[in-house]
Amino acid sequence: MTRVHHKTLRAAAAALLLAIGCAGAALADPKVIKKVPPEFPEEAVRKKVTDGVLKAKLSIDGSGAVTDVQIVEAMPAKARVFNESAVSALSKWKFEASGKAESVEIKLVFAQE
Repeated sequence: MTRVHHKTLRAAAAALLLAIGCAGAALADPKVIKKVPPEFPEEAVRKKVTDGVLKAKLSIDGSGAVTDVQIVEAMPAKARVFNESAVSALSKWKFEASGKAESVEIKLVFAQE
């Protein structure tokens, strides 16, 4: 078994692909003004999970801050290993202020090259 070093995890995080697909209920999707990429989790490396797709629902307040993140789908099921990392990163995102509370769905694609 190969031991995973901290540098390897950083390289894996750099290989993370993030695909954003906003599908809000409003006519125009809120504009993202700050994105924080999720870390590629050490647990995923240990479990040899190299890719997966998560769908997350974000609640956004009127100032554009994310107030809640819920992972609504993980494909395949083993992609749940990315949930904690995704929630942590998405909680730090910032959207353009709209003056009203909104929600948006984000699709995250994790892939290790």
